[in-house]
Amino acid sequence: MTEMMDSLLAAGRRLAEALRAENEALAALDLPRAAGLATAKAQATDAFAAAYAAAAKTGARADGARRQETEALTSRLQALGEENRRLLQRAIAIQSQVIETIAGAALPKAAAPGYGRAGRPAAPRQAPALAMATRA
Repeated sequence: MTEMMDSLLAAGRRLAEALRAENEALAALDLPRAAGLATAKAQATDAFAAAYAAAAKTGARADGARRQETEALTSRLQALGEENRRLLQRAIAIQSQVIETIAGAALPKAAAPGYGRAGRPAAPRQAPALAMATRA
């Protein structure tokens, strides 16, 4: 049982570190670095979920000082997770604004309506096709 709790705590610390690193990159708006940390965060999340499932399956419980460490780690993971969600939402919103700005700048300016042959209104110009790719 002690080994299960040790594994769970180690996996929790690894997940906390992965979240801390990604949060740091997101807070600095270093989106390429944050994207590069996504795999490590996913692996840490999977390891934590597996360790939690194994501990729950065996009925492992934290006692004494280990219980305090578990509670502190739980609080830390909750705070890091909430901050991660907030920072990811902020990064997505900023990225959307950048994409909208670029797309808006790529569209031609509206010209005053012109006249064609025989004084008839000219056909409106169609905006050129625009394709964009993004990677978070």
